[in-house]
Amino acid sequence: MKIVIINYGAGNIQSIMFAIERLGFKAVLSNNAEEIQAADKVIFPGVGEASSAMTKLRESGLDSLIPTLKQPVLGICLGMQLMCKSSEEGNTKGLGIFDVDVIKFSNQVKVPQMGWNQIYNLKSDLFKDISENEFMYLVHSFYAPNCAESIATTNYEMEYASALQKNNFYGTQFHPEKSGEVGEKILENFLKM
Repeated sequence: MKIVIINYGAGNIQSIMFAIERLGFKAVLSNNAEEIQAADKVIFPGVGEASSAMTKLRESGLDSLIPTLKQPVLGICLGMQLMCKSSEEGNTKGLGIFDVDVIKFSNQVKVPQMGWNQIYNLKSDLFKDISENEFMYLVHSFYAPNCAESIATTNYEMEYASALQKNNFYGTQFHPEKSGEVGEKILENFLKM
C-alpha cells in the first residue's frame, strides 16, 4: 500500500510518519502531483496559519489537485480546515470540499483550545471500534460548526464538528497521531479503508 503525506511546508509531518510506522506501514512525503494521485491513501496535515498555508498550496498547484483525488484522503487539524469552504483566519478561501465555513472561538473561552477533549456522536467507519466520549488531543483557535458532514462532535464553548466526511474525504480537527492508542486506531481504520 502506498501512503503519501502531502508535503507543502505546513505540516506536523514527523509525528504522523512515526505513528504510521508504529502501525507497521510506510509513508512517503511528497508534493508531486503524479505521486499523490498514484497513492492508495493520502494524508493532508496542517499546522500554522490558514492563509499562508493556502498560499503554499496554490504555489504548488495542490489547491486544484486535492479536491480531484479519488482515493481516501484524511485532513488533520489545519488540513481539515483548509478542506472547508473558507476560514475566518486570514479571511481565507478554502478548497471547498466540505460545505462549511471555519470560524473563530469567541473571546469567552481560552484560545487556542489546547489539550484533551472528548469526541462523541461518532458516525463513520473512521471510528470503527472507538467508544463514544474518548479523549483526543486538540490545538486550535478556529473550528467548523456542526453541519451535515459532521461525523464527530466536541464541546468547547459550544458543540462543533471535530471530524467531517464527504465521499472519500475525511477530516479530523484533533490530532490522531498525538492521541495515544485511540488516535492510532483511528489512523489504522483510515489506512485499512
